[in-house]
Amino acid sequence: MGGVAFSLAITIALSIWSWQFSLENSQFLFGGVCLIFLVGLRDDFVELKAFQKIVSQLVAVILVVVLSDIRIKDLYGFLGIGELNLYFSYGFSAFVLLALTNSFNLIDGLDGLAGSIATIVFSFLGFWFYIQGFESYALISFTFLGGVLAFLAFNWHPAKIFMGDTGSLTLGFTMGTLIIAFIESNGALSDSNFWRFTPVFTAGITLMIFPLYDMARVFARRIIRGQGPMTPDKSHVHHFLLRMGLKHNQVALVLVSIQIGFVFALLIMKDLSDHIALPIISVIAILLGMRLDQITVKYVKKKVGKEPKVLEKRAMQNKKKIKLESRDFDQTGINLN
Repeated sequence: MGGVAFSLAITIALSIWSWQFSLENSQFLFGGVCLIFLVGLRDDFVELKAFQKIVSQLVAVILVVVLSDIRIKDLYGFLGIGELNLYFSYGFSAFVLLALTNSFNLIDGLDGLAGSIATIVFSFLGFWFYIQGFESYALISFTFLGGVLAFLAFNWHPAKIFMGDTGSLTLGFTMGTLIIAFIESNGALSDSNFWRFTPVFTAGITLMIFPLYDMARVFARRIIRGQGPMTPDKSHVHHFLLRMGLKHNQVALVLVSIQIGFVFALLIMKDLSDHIALPIISVIAILLGMRLDQITVKYVKKKVGKEPKVLEKRAMQNKKKIKLESRDFDQTGINLN
């Protein structure tokens, strides 16, 4: 429940500074964040069922998408689609926000991983919003960044505190909301703006590419095995890397480096269309995931092959112990002292 600490610090900071930067219907945005915080807090005390969590999150999503009007209104030509119908926009934005929130929640299973990914996202969004003049969104991004960095100092391996669902749901929901705001704000910029990303939709996905890929991968594996997509297991990417013998901090650094690599790839492809950039990003993510699976399986097989088989272990355990008496050594030159 370390999320309680940084959420409280963020609330105090925003209450001091946010009045200087007006944000239309901000009460609904902060209301949604507070509701998500309470859902996570409840889940940390008494574990909620997946259905209960989704329904509770949906109320917070409605506050942001419908009442605060932070939603995806246009796909800017992606798949030949322009401005979205109002109700389709509500539904699509709600789906995106739920996916972003829960994908981030699912990666919180390793010391320092979730906090590090959040640091990358909030840093990028805070910088972009600031240079584009969206001061209210920049303030929210940098305030959350400060809270996460303070928490990360104690959450890095070996972790002394953990954020729990209280923190991961709050961070995921806030990042999802800001990413939707980023997609809309970026799409509305003129083509001559240097910091406009032409692949509007791809830019938003890339910022959370690792959590989204991990969620899609895990859900697909569970469904193939005949399990429910929300069934807990240890098939996440960070679990695979741990099985290879890497430590928590090493796994976190590897995955954070990959996430940063995708952000740099986005900067390189910022003048390409969504029809080109999104397939490239998707293919790279899938190929990296497949390669990871191959390396992990090979390593685990090699490791298991060196260990004694189960029957051999049992045979060794069942062997009778040899009893030796001191008189057995009477005729030897061994010094029994």
